[in-house]
Amino acid sequence: MIVILKSDTASQSVQELVTNFKSFGLDVHISQGSTHTILGLIGDTGRLDMDQIRMFNCVEDVKRIQEPFKNANRKFHPLNTVIPVKDAAIGGGSLTVIAGPCSVESEEQIITVARSVKSSGAKLLRGGAFKPRTSPYAFQGLREEGIRLLLEAKKDTGLPIVTEIMDLSQLDLFAEVDVIQVGARNMQNFELLKQLGHTDKPILLKRGLANTYQELLMSAEYIMAFGNEQVILCERGIRTFETYTRNTLDISAIPVLKKLSHLPVVIDPSHSAGVAEFVPQLSMAAVAAGCDGLMIEVHNNPPCALCDGVQSLTQEQFAALMPRLSRLEAALQEA
Repeated sequence: MIVILKSDTASQSVQELVTNFKSFGLDVHISQGSTHTILGLIGDTGRLDMDQIRMFNCVEDVKRIQEPFKNANRKFHPLNTVIPVKDAAIGGGSLTVIAGPCSVESEEQIITVARSVKSSGAKLLRGGAFKPRTSPYAFQGLREEGIRLLLEAKKDTGLPIVTEIMDLSQLDLFAEVDVIQVGARNMQNFELLKQLGHTDKPILLKRGLANTYQELLMSAEYIMAFGNEQVILCERGIRTFETYTRNTLDISAIPVLKKLSHLPVVIDPSHSAGVAEFVPQLSMAAVAAGCDGLMIEVHNNPPCALCDGVQSLTQEQFAALMPRLSRLEAALQEA
């Protein structure tokens, strides 16, 4: 349920209402807009009488929310959420690019790529330390050593780092990581999501291979319900009948998620395509559709990569793509 207050409502009246609603055992989310204040009531609102609430002089309207996600719901929070990450910001109306290799392989590799993507305009560095692989015989990542090397690249370039967590037991290792990624396979690992809700770090939440928009938003709700509102939604492609590409990029996710939620939406064209040749076109399409950011895999030597080299851009390809994205973004802003 949301309660929309009149534009001239005094702060004391707001607090009195909040106290009243909390007496019913509800959590209250306050969204302060430029003209109105909106109270989002979270919990069992069945006992509340909408007509009685409307009797308060400061109340303009009361509406019930049908969607099961509350914290992530745009109706509760009409303004877009902007998530600051060091000197970068995701969701602020400008495109933020996250780039780096699928896996951290060596100190030389990660620092070389970090310097290159930074010079091309990337604002955050991605790199896998723990790697969920379909085959138990595939490269599983450097684990703790991988995080140490990411931190070395961060120290060298100043780029904030994004890397994936796979299990609760790894959480202590992420103390200096700037953005914690939850991969597609862990999107519904609810115990992990609950614990990430207790952290103060931005969480990049990837949509599962066959999950709906509502399921993605309910996973975001788990994180937010436990106190962490810094959630970034990531569309990384879904499994369809088509096998020519690794997955199918669901461009519809961008406008739909932005309609349903105030959270920023990032697109991963590398995992969507699975083929480096198509990454630039998918990146351009995502920008045209209004995404807040891109997460692109870049490797200094893709043919020799230990993981997903076929979908990784070279440093030169990434450098050529970035000006095209900037020109497209500028053209869209002028349109």
